[in-house]
Amino acid sequence: MTPSKYPYIPIKSLLLGTLAVILVTGCTAVAPGISAVTPFDSDRYLGKWYEIARLDHSFERGLTAVTAEYSRRADGGIRVINSGVDEQGELSEAEGRAYFVGEQNIGHLKVSFFGPFYGSYVVFELDEDYQYAFVTSYNRDYLWLLARTPTVSPQLIKHFIQRAAQLGFATQELILVEQPDTAQPAD
Repeated sequence: MTPSKYPYIPIKSLLLGTLAVILVTGCTAVAPGISAVTPFDSDRYLGKWYEIARLDHSFERGLTAVTAEYSRRADGGIRVINSGVDEQGELSEAEGRAYFVGEQNIGHLKVSFFGPFYGSYVVFELDEDYQYAFVTSYNRDYLWLLARTPTVSPQLIKHFIQRAAQLGFATQELILVEQPDTAQPAD
């Protein structure tokens, strides 16, 4: 038997490596039936957003006064600072980074808050003045309504719920996030 010039890699390692790549790639996909907005202008999207509504998930459970602040990174990506107030009244903050998955004029990014693991960030509705955004991830377990003001009109909330329900989200499980009432509602 002639020695191979390629190193021996056990099949189990190859399968696990392939599975890991598929899982990481799957987390940056767009759920079937949902389309990211285009055109998308990341410079207009930068700044502070208030979380108005969300589906519950472990990394935000119990938080109120939740905001997301987006700014440009030196490497061309986007710096993400998510913050909220926990049940003890303490500020909870997480810093992440985001990069476009494809073209920079499409509202589909990948976001990481730890290590090399990224999750999909899909803006599927955005008003022309960048005052509100409907956001999801790689599946319908994640859903947010973000706005530039801490309160929005009942009409916008109704529109968000209707659109999300049409796309198959569990809108009966939505949480309306308590925000400080310091600004006028966005339409």
